[in-house]
Amino acid sequence: MPGWRRDIFSRKMLTCVFTGFSSGLPLYVLLSLVPAWLRSAGVDLKAIGLFALIQLPFTWKFLWSPLLDRFVPPWLGRRRGWMLLFQLGLLLAIAGLGCFAPAQGVAPIVWLALALAFFSASQDIVLDAFRREILDERELGLGTTLHVNAYRLSSLVPGALSLILADYLPWNTVFLFTALFMLPGVAMTLLVSEPQLIERAPNTLRDAVVEPFREFMTRRGPRDAAWILLFIFLYKLGDSMATSLATPFYLDMGFSKTQIGLVAKQAGLWPAVVGGIFGGIWMLKLGINRALWLFGVVQVVSILGFAWLAAHGHHANVGGGELARLALVIAVEALGVGLGSAALVAYMARASHPAYTATQFALFSSLAAIPRSVANAATGYLVEAFGWTSFFLLCCALAVPGMLLLLKVAPWNAADGLSRRQA
Repeated sequence: MPGWRRDIFSRKMLTCVFTGFSSGLPLYVLLSLVPAWLRSAGVDLKAIGLFALIQLPFTWKFLWSPLLDRFVPPWLGRRRGWMLLFQLGLLLAIAGLGCFAPAQGVAPIVWLALALAFFSASQDIVLDAFRREILDERELGLGTTLHVNAYRLSSLVPGALSLILADYLPWNTVFLFTALFMLPGVAMTLLVSEPQLIERAPNTLRDAVVEPFREFMTRRGPRDAAWILLFIFLYKLGDSMATSLATPFYLDMGFSKTQIGLVAKQAGLWPAVVGGIFGGIWMLKLGINRALWLFGVVQVVSILGFAWLAAHGHHANVGGGELARLALVIAVEALGVGLGSAALVAYMARASHPAYTATQFALFSSLAAIPRSVANAATGYLVEAFGWTSFFLLCCALAVPGMLLLLKVAPWNAADGLSRRQA
């Protein structure tokens, strides 16, 4: 069996698939299912856009990540113990959303959604550290790609299956059904082994807080560290804003929830699966630096697809041609955004030090999450002011600075050793 086949079908890669699904599902509940629920209940776009601020825990998770590096729960170990705790919290929070109705006020929904975001961000801290600790340097690209594409595939539950069910079932049943999809992640946590520590864990809380930042600045130098952090912030800015209101956008274009769900299931599934497999193989062969360039271009093209669909305007009657356009946009978006995310997460994993995985990875992913949780709060206002087409063209322009920074942080012809660790 060729080496790449052994890599793909190994136990560690299967574990990465489960970590990705468990990590992505709660986020897409917030990004896809909750906005569709609110829009169906008559909540306006400005309020839905402001719901992006609920995702602030993804931006600030580096503040409590040292606690997860320092302290060990009394069950299952340092990584698996925290994973189980947060996964059970997520299951209860998702199911709990169905106990409320937007028509009776959104305040309880805001608080529960904020709890869901906190549990999800905390689970990400531990899953990212766990994945980094079970993969060696060579496996990072493939393992991260499988994780990210499973992450993307998880969107088909709240973004497709649950939407279809919402046309036939009450919302409380829909949220309960969606919550049950956290159970595969719970099973994975119970069945895998606790990773062997490559480096010793921090002995004190001070070490857990201070040393990760000092080590990163010392290893990189202040100037290079600043370039890396700026790149991580900007690389996903454009596509994150473009996809933040995807479901309300499709609804405004005249597509029903069932049509969106069915098309998303078919058009989003295979590009994500095929792109995930070949993207991982390409990263094995090309390296992470070149993958950032190639996948970033596809990511930009996916944003232009939204502008193209918006240019056709609202459809009073949706036919085969309109559904075909929707399918093409969703397919390119699933491929481009998934590949771009995989390359960026692999880059962040490579830049972290094994002794401080949770805290450094949380810092990097927090920066990458700022557009999704802060900049996206303005997307509803931008759409109201400029319209959908101009909004997506603006998102495309905002994707350019991150691509230009690749010249500094990941040159095409530079070896991936750019991120070599200094012991």
